[in-house]
Amino acid sequence: MSEKLASSSGYDSATGKISVILYEYPFNERIRTYLRLEHLFLRLAELMTRESPLDHHFAIATIFEVMDVGARADLKSDVLKDLDKQKQVLNAYRGNPAIAEGILNHILQKLDWCFGALNAQPGKAGQTLTENDWLMSIRSRVGIPGGTCAFDLPAYFCWQQTEAAGRQSDLRRWASTLAPLSESIHLLLKLLRDSGSPQKVMAVGGQFQQNLPPGRTFQLLRLALSNQSGLIPEISGNRLMVSIRLMRHEDDDRLHTCSEDASFEITLCS
Repeated sequence: MSEKLASSSGYDSATGKISVILYEYPFNERIRTYLRLEHLFLRLAELMTRESPLDHHFAIATIFEVMDVGARADLKSDVLKDLDKQKQVLNAYRGNPAIAEGILNHILQKLDWCFGALNAQPGKAGQTLTENDWLMSIRSRVGIPGGTCAFDLPAYFCWQQTEAAGRQSDLRRWASTLAPLSESIHLLLKLLRDSGSPQKVMAVGGQFQQNLPPGRTFQLLRLALSNQSGLIPEISGNRLMVSIRLMRHEDDDRLHTCSEDASFEITLCS
C-alpha cells in the first residue's frame, strides 16, 4: 500500500507537539471520492502492520469499505483520465530549463506505471476479491451489529486465532489487488496538492470569504490552522467563492461560533 501522502498535522520537533492541523475541502465529487479512498488506504496500511486479531478484523472491514467506495461505475475511468491528463501536462514541461529533468522523468514513469497497472485490472476495485467465498461470507455479516461473532462465523474466528504473521500475509495478498488504485490515488492527490501556493489570510470576527479568480477551476482547498488556537473551520465553497467560519468546541460538547480575529493559511489547488 502507499505510504502516507500528506500530513494532517504539522509536527514541531523542538516541542514534540503538533503545531498545525491541516484541513482539506474538495470542490467536486471526484476529489471527494479520492480523499475518502486515501483515508481508507492510510487506515488499512496502518492496521496491517499491527498484530492484534481485532486490528486485522478492522483491516478486513476497511478493504470492504474500499470496495464499496470503488463500486462507482465511473471511478476507474475517472482515475485513468486524470492520470493521462497529468501526463500530458507534465510532458509539456520537457526541455524547460527551470524543471529538473530527472524528477520529471521519475514522475512520468510513475504515472505510466499507475495507468498500466490500473488499466490491466478487470472490473471495479477489488473485483477479484468477490470470487473469494470466505471473504464474501464475512462481508455479508460485517455490517450487522455483532454479526461476526464466533458462533456466526466459526471459520473466521479460527482464522483470527492463527499466528499474526500468517494473518498479515493474507491481508497483504488481499490488499495487493487494490494497490494500483491506491498508488494512483496517492500520486494524483500529491500532484494536486503540490499545484497550489499557500497564502496567509485573516478571519475577521471568525469569518472569512474570498471570491475565486474567474476562468480557473479549483479542485481542493487546504487550510492550515494552529493547533493551539482551539479553533475548528467550517468550510463551504463553489466555483465562484469560498467561505470559512471558525468554531470552538466548548465544555457543553457543542460547537460555538468564534467572534475573534484569527489568522490561518489557505492553499487553493487546481
